[in-house]
Amino acid sequence: MDLGSAHEAEFGKKSWRRRDVVRIGCGAGFAGDRPNAALRLLQQVPDMHYLVLECLAERTLSTRYEAFVAGGKGYDPRISEWMRLLLPETAKRGVCLITNMGAVDPLGAQEEVLKLAAELGHSITVAVAYEVLDTHSVNSEPTYFEDEVGGCSTYLGAAPLVQALETSKPDVLITSRVADASLFLAPMIYELGWKWEDWECLAQGTLAGHLLECGCQLTGGYFMHPADPQRSFSLGQLLQTSLPYADVAWDGAVTLGKIESSGGELSIATCTQQLLYEIGDPAGYITPDVVVNFSHVSFEPLSADRIIAKGAQPAAQSAPKELLRLVPKHCGWKGWGEVSYGGRSCVERAAAADYLVRAWLEETYSGVSSCILSYHVGLDSLQIFPPGVPTSGRPVMNEVRLRMDGLFESQKQASKFIQEFEALYTNGPAGGGGIRTGLNHEILLHKSLISREQVQWKTSACHTDPRSSNLPSSSKTPSKLPGVSATGRSSCPHQLQASPAPSAVKLPLYQVAHGRTGDKGNQLNVSIIPHCRADVARLQRIITPSWVVLAMKHLLVNHSGTSVDFVKAPMSNNLQENEDVTRLLLLMESLVEVYEVPGVAALNVVVKDVLDGGVTCSRRLDRHENSCMAFDAAPFRCIHGTILQHRVFIEVRNIVRNRLNGFNNVGWHGCYQGVWHPFAATKRAALLAKSGTAFDLVALHVWPHACLVLDAVQEPVGLARAVSRC
Repeated sequence: MDLGSAHEAEFGKKSWRRRDVVRIGCGAGFAGDRPNAALRLLQQVPDMHYLVLECLAERTLSTRYEAFVAGGKGYDPRISEWMRLLLPETAKRGVCLITNMGAVDPLGAQEEVLKLAAELGHSITVAVAYEVLDTHSVNSEPTYFEDEVGGCSTYLGAAPLVQALETSKPDVLITSRVADASLFLAPMIYELGWKWEDWECLAQGTLAGHLLECGCQLTGGYFMHPADPQRSFSLGQLLQTSLPYADVAWDGAVTLGKIESSGGELSIATCTQQLLYEIGDPAGYITPDVVVNFSHVSFEPLSADRIIAKGAQPAAQSAPKELLRLVPKHCGWKGWGEVSYGGRSCVERAAAADYLVRAWLEETYSGVSSCILSYHVGLDSLQIFPPGVPTSGRPVMNEVRLRMDGLFESQKQASKFIQEFEALYTNGPAGGGGIRTGLNHEILLHKSLISREQVQWKTSACHTDPRSSNLPSSSKTPSKLPGVSATGRSSCPHQLQASPAPSAVKLPLYQVAHGRTGDKGNQLNVSIIPHCRADVARLQRIITPSWVVLAMKHLLVNHSGTSVDFVKAPMSNNLQENEDVTRLLLLMESLVEVYEVPGVAALNVVVKDVLDGGVTCSRRLDRHENSCMAFDAAPFRCIHGTILQHRVFIEVRNIVRNRLNGFNNVGWHGCYQGVWHPFAATKRAALLAKSGTAFDLVALHVWPHACLVLDAVQEPVGLARAVSRC
């Protein structure tokens, strides 16, 4: 059994190069992924060396923590299901399985896998690598889970996994909380002989791991959209989507692949979406092993099934000095209820039910109804309008399902809410049915940074009895892998060649770009990826923090300091009447960062403190906000929370036909950091037109009132200016 510390950047002997190219597959991208897809990857991609099952997210870690405290399994309860299916194939092919299914009890997971292997007659070595939280006594066995630290868990890097690979040569390696990319980086370091100061190689290896860790989302899963010609393919092609793998060379060259002639799509578009997923600042993506600059990453297709990923560089400060620690904390008690109403005035009856449940609850617990978030599935469950916002313009519904979701301080309050909700059967409006309720304790994973010197980990390994094996011994010497410089460009997938978005034409923004959202704690990450690279400069001038705030104001209403009046306030031309709104706009802008990613010609938008506390305790139906990038072209229908899902149009508006003269020198009253504030826009435009000032404008409208003004003249004349149109 080996004990190590996270601050030891170099432990033991240096690894030597065991291979020139290592092939690593992703068998799972989350806890609910499909074992059959992993088996298919193993069977149809030859010469696989490692298969990684990435099954531990913050939400599942919280769930495992609660189960362990209650005396249940602290590791993934599906581990036997996965191993029963995959172990015969990995044993036959000499593939090492790496997984973070150990969660908060990796030793328990190890024991279960060993028992299963013996039952199946496999002779294997199962290693574990996990954080040690109490090492005060060298004579006592350190335990992973200690009451005084509340079950905290630190994102470990690749070092403990590399040590386990070196010392144990395991068939299965089970870990506790390890950074997703590090699960893939570890076998690269071990096999390719990289040193811990080989920052360029570590950056490229982290790029490969980051792209692989979400499984089929890299190869067309969660990408196909029938309404988008750039992303539409058949259901049969979607059904045959392959999990991805990567060939990584000793010099850091990365080639991504999927099963030959499989469905889905492995393209620049899918890779760009995954590249920007949850990274925050692209120039400083922090992992436990290296801080990476993804700004200049690019992709080069080789064929329909293979693509090169290149351009990852270490950031100026390459070595992270601190690690991220998660500490479980009591977040309250969740009580929720759902009921359906159909037919005429179903929305009004749902509103009546909402009113009654809140009033009944107030009779027992005064003021507690403010803990409840209400919405209507099929109408506004992904938009979350705050109470009091007018519903005019919403479509007529023939059926609706009311959901009320509350986060309460005590279990008694949550239980009382459920009792009152169920009383709708006899005391509520007519026609309600299909009531469902739920009660559970919510755990918030509080994040903090901790110095590397304070983090320790351990590795160990156990073996099944070799006499129990009924399988032929397998050779781990692979056949020669295809080189990363392989040709095949002529067989690249046919993709529509997008042209720059036209001027003087009204069109939805989703015809100009696609994107994807991700969550990190209470922070939302939104990528905006133009179909045509030439459009990124136009979008960059338009999509400013002010624009994002206006597009997301219904989501930002829950932020401290924001009022419902901010959401309800019309974008008036009266400056004096909207001073409070102006101050709130400026406050909200401080929560938004818009990053350019020139390598892939895209934008990455990060918005802080907008996810109702984060995935582990959010009251929203979509806790991850993954549905935020779905597009809806119906009038006044939108999904809340980000940019592209709003009713958005681009158009050219010739206020005066002549070209702009001296636009930069015009004094703009009410500007802030080069951005007009919305209530002033129409008035200023009208004054210019009245005075005869010549200028052309490109306006981008955001439902329902806000729009953006962008100079459309030949010369660059300054920043976009946000305006509103009443």
